[in-house]
Amino acid sequence: VRLVESGGGLVPPGGSLRLSCKASGFIIDTSVMSWHRQRPGKAREQVAFIMDAGVHAGYSASVRGRFTISRDDAADTVYLQMNSLKDEDTGVYYCKASRPSGGDVWGQGTQVTITS
Repeated sequence: VRLVESGGGLVPPGGSLRLSCKASGFIIDTSVMSWHRQRPGKAREQVAFIMDAGVHAGYSASVRGRFTISRDDAADTVYLQMNSLKDEDTGVYYCKASRPSGGDVWGQGTQVTITS
């Protein structure tokens, strides 16, 4: 049972990145999937979640209007499209599955660095 994130990297301010989170060992269709980040010197925070086959999604105020979360349950994959990136978006981004059977699953994280 694991989640593996990918897609992080270095981009200039105003740039875009698309993060992916692939599940293995379980299916995500009944899980609430979310993206979290930990910025340097800050506590980990949730930035987006998606549930009910994508019908419901929510965002933190700091990313609303710039980030879009989506899911492909057939591929057991969740995405985070990040546009108009800012310096303060730098951090490690983690994917999480909250399963109805209990037990959260976290990925190992992917580094996102905004730098000119």
